[in-house]
Amino acid sequence: MRYYSLDEIKNWERFYRANFINCLTGFKPVSLVGTVSKEGVPNLSVVSSVVHLGADPALIGYINRPLAAAPDTIQNISDTGHYTVNHITEAFFTKAHQYSAKYAPEINEFETVGLHASYEEGIIAPFVQESPVKYHLKLVEIVPIAHNQTFFVIGALQAVFLSETLVEADGFINLEQAGSMLSLGLDGYAHATMVQRLPYARP
Repeated sequence: MRYYSLDEIKNWERFYRANFINCLTGFKPVSLVGTVSKEGVPNLSVVSSVVHLGADPALIGYINRPLAAAPDTIQNISDTGHYTVNHITEAFFTKAHQYSAKYAPEINEFETVGLHASYEEGIIAPFVQESPVKYHLKLVEIVPIAHNQTFFVIGALQAVFLSETLVEADGFINLEQAGSMLSLGLDGYAHATMVQRLPYARP
């Protein structure tokens, strides 16, 4: 096993270093976050840091990159207070990856890249029509992380849209059946394969 020192890692080329460190945390869920600007322009961004924060109340968070790298999503969420999270599948992951590009705020990214926006009654933020698992969040808090200028965005779950056939008797959602993908590093996409469900652990 080779030893990698922090000093060595710091001296690597930027994208090599980013890929290496990003892979260390393992496979992560990958989704598209849908927002709309106060001017009415829909926006999508790729996020691989979505995390469950609690079930009661139902809270979900994600890390937003620094403003210089990804300003539109967090600005739209801050302005409107609403956003959607949409799982990515093999059917459209190559198009989904393109939403990691930094488009001008006046660009309708749905139209530019080719996925389709859908809207549900009473929800201003767009959903990805092609996504089999999607949900609506209302902004609770944006927590600045001073150490690297990122932001932890916390939302309260408002609504979920998915097929009932994906939900098992105990509430478990079969995301393998849904085709929800995982990401690794900056540009790796993978299938999720269930190995086994285990019983609730008790002492």
